[in-house]
Amino acid sequence: MSIDLSQFFEVFFEESLEGLDVMESELLNLTPGDVDNETINTIFRAAHSIKGGSGTFGFTHVSDFTHVLETLLDQIREGSRELTAEHVNLLLQSVDCLREMLGDLQNNQETDLTTATQLKEKFEAILAGESQPANTPAATKSSNDNPPVEHGALDTYEVIFKPQHHLFKTGNEPIYLIEELAELGQLDVTANLDDVPDIHNLAADECFLTWCFYLETDKGEEAIKEVFEWVEDDAEITITLCGGLFGDDPIESEPEDVSEPVTEEAPAPTAENKSDKPVPAAKAAAKSGSTESTSIRVSIDKVDSLINMVGELVITQAMLTQLGEGEITENKLMALQEGLAQLAHNTRDLQESVMRIRMLPISFVFSRFPRLVRDTSQKLGKEVELKLLGEQTELDKTVMEKISDPMVHLVRNSLDHGLETPEQREEAGKPRVGTVTLNAFHQGGNIVIEIMDDGAGLNTQKIKQKAIQNGLISDSDDLSDDEINELIFMPGFSTADEVSDISGRGVGMDVVRRNIQSLNGSIEVTSEQGIGSTFTIRLPLTLAILDGQLVTVAQHTYIIPLISIVESLQIDLKMVNCVGGGLNVLRLRDEYIPILRLHKIFNHSGAIEDLDKGLLVIVESDNQKVGLLVDDLLAQQQVVIKSLEANYQKVEGVSGATILGDGRVSLIIDITGLIKLAGLKKAGTSELAIEPIESEEA
Repeated sequence: MSIDLSQFFEVFFEESLEGLDVMESELLNLTPGDVDNETINTIFRAAHSIKGGSGTFGFTHVSDFTHVLETLLDQIREGSRELTAEHVNLLLQSVDCLREMLGDLQNNQETDLTTATQLKEKFEAILAGESQPANTPAATKSSNDNPPVEHGALDTYEVIFKPQHHLFKTGNEPIYLIEELAELGQLDVTANLDDVPDIHNLAADECFLTWCFYLETDKGEEAIKEVFEWVEDDAEITITLCGGLFGDDPIESEPEDVSEPVTEEAPAPTAENKSDKPVPAAKAAAKSGSTESTSIRVSIDKVDSLINMVGELVITQAMLTQLGEGEITENKLMALQEGLAQLAHNTRDLQESVMRIRMLPISFVFSRFPRLVRDTSQKLGKEVELKLLGEQTELDKTVMEKISDPMVHLVRNSLDHGLETPEQREEAGKPRVGTVTLNAFHQGGNIVIEIMDDGAGLNTQKIKQKAIQNGLISDSDDLSDDEINELIFMPGFSTADEVSDISGRGVGMDVVRRNIQSLNGSIEVTSEQGIGSTFTIRLPLTLAILDGQLVTVAQHTYIIPLISIVESLQIDLKMVNCVGGGLNVLRLRDEYIPILRLHKIFNHSGAIEDLDKGLLVIVESDNQKVGLLVDDLLAQQQVVIKSLEANYQKVEGVSGATILGDGRVSLIIDITGLIKLAGLKKAGTSELAIEPIESEEA
């Protein structure tokens, strides 16, 4: 009988990916020639766990590849090989390779083994060379009393494997161990059934068998131990060197170098079922993105708080049920009001507790940047120090996953076009080492993320000339430095003299802003030439709940995100002008605000049409202000966002929906989509595509 191991796959993938994160982080802390043993041991343990788990689950490509890494790491930690910069670079590339292989397995996709094969050959070439002891002339290790066996000589070992009853519950399957043992040589297997109980006392999830193996191999005792290292804490394992049991049927084998690991490929168990053929380029590109985690780890304190809140809710519900029984009296009504107030309080507390479960420290995002900065700075020939601040600042898991790519783009921009070369920095009187700082902190109901560099800053004159050349602004426009800097977020805008394969200051910045706006966030840039630049991202803490302003249009209630609202006011008709196409604009503090009538956009009848009888809500999106004409303003409240696209279909100008307290559905307005729906186009950061209006005084 065997257990379906697929039920443990997701745990294996999560733990393995966490192990790769640990390996990458520790590898970045290594200094060639000056190895910290604890750091190497941490990397080795992570690789060892991934190798053992992948072997157990039948992912042989992963376990074989990791075995070569593990062999090199083992030699380094024992002092028989000195760590070099080449080793660190190869190990970091291997982390990337393993991450992609595990991602393919997790998504049931074919694995392209081209990179893995190339890296494996490089590791084997290193291992095939003579080991140069780092501290001692020679080192011979033996972990037991048996005499060391030289590889290439055939020897027979008796192996007694007596697993504990709970072996299956740890996710281990003896058949895979036996298959791996058979790869080492000629194997004879005998199963001992003495401890197997009768059918009435047999537990399907417990192991009652004991095995005796006789193995003739030229690989040595250490290779046998490696087979069982994943289960050594859950079984009694005895390995004894004995005579040549298979003398009449010798195994023909070429002698192997003592430092070369076992890399023979065996047919992959059905759990893997992968192909070695390369995948098409388009598919490879599609799967190169990181796989979003489907689960999160929650501290026991948060779980206890949630359980406590549920308990309070149950008590309140029981009290209300009791009050509802029998005749309703004045005293009962008063108690009922108090109970409902308590219920509202408990519900808010429960909501906050649930939301805290989804909150994770932003260090999960920040942790990827030390590697990115190291690799990119090496490629660019720059010296860079990365500073991480506010790593324990928490935000929603969904927001965190979606902000990662825009941040990568901004950091690459800082490295490529923000920071100068060491020589340029010295000429400018700066330290050779440039600094990139990532900072995160809470501000109100939002999280603020800053990407700062002490580089050359944005060249405002160059940006302005490029904008004039592209027809985005005219030569006569009088723009402030901040307004000029905002131009880099225009689609396709770039001041880069040549296209870099890493980034171009401005290339794709419109995509960065669009992605951040899709999270109901905003981005702005401040810069000073010769001093540096700061990109500031503001995001809501969660995408599940929105702070909104309820407004009425005819008989309908809409919700406008508070983060988009600048102000609300009554309209003075003296400040209203009409421009081409019948568009009304409001002159407000030297700005001309287009007025959008929501009842016309959403085709409602019975709404207030006279401008001076309604209310105008000034909103801003993508540095563009418009006024929304509504009948009335209602309350401000937090609303739970429901996806309209998932439950109905995508509606232009609407980002989602929510259910109000009276059971009605209310639509949440998407300001960017609404402006697009109304047909307004933006010509630049300081002007709207409407005809200029002369002031009445003129």
